[in-house]
Amino acid sequence: MSSRTGLPPLSSTGVFSVSSSCLINAPRKEVWEVLMDWKSYKEWNPFVRDQRITDARKNHLPDETPREGCYLYIQPVHIPPSFDNQWFPGSAFERITALDHENYRTAWVNVEMPHWLLTAERWQALVEVEGGKTRYETIEVFGGLLAYLVRAFVGNGLKKGFIAMAEGLKSRAEERYEGHVSPTTS
Repeated sequence: MSSRTGLPPLSSTGVFSVSSSCLINAPRKEVWEVLMDWKSYKEWNPFVRDQRITDARKNHLPDETPREGCYLYIQPVHIPPSFDNQWFPGSAFERITALDHENYRTAWVNVEMPHWLLTAERWQALVEVEGGKTRYETIEVFGGLLAYLVRAFVGNGLKKGFIAMAEGLKSRAEERYEGHVSPTTS
């Protein structure tokens, strides 16, 4: 892992990738809590409105504690990002491949299609930077035959979605952090 990034080397170079990053004025622990609170996504995330732990058939499970090896059903996915209900929101079915609380990183891979048809590997990481701030980094690499169509038809929408999610995370984490920090008097 490079000292400049919290993202590890990816397992694939793929056909194309989408990434985003932003600097957040809040401690890494606070940002991680927001990022991992999937139930609140509908309040701040215009790209990924909800995601839940499921079984292999997409049935919701009573224990929605994220852990490596679990399935993750992400729905709705709004491309382009929006808080409005859309006629045909997208979805994704993933398997969590990394959940590293110590290094503030998580990753998943798409499991809906055969690998030769479409692969997708997504990483999200939080890096502590000077002054108690946090850099959020995310990347998703798409491969397989359908990746060319994904890039052509929704590539720009995915880019906008990644940016919107980063901006939403920044806003939510900073709002929460500022609410916990008591003002100083002079």
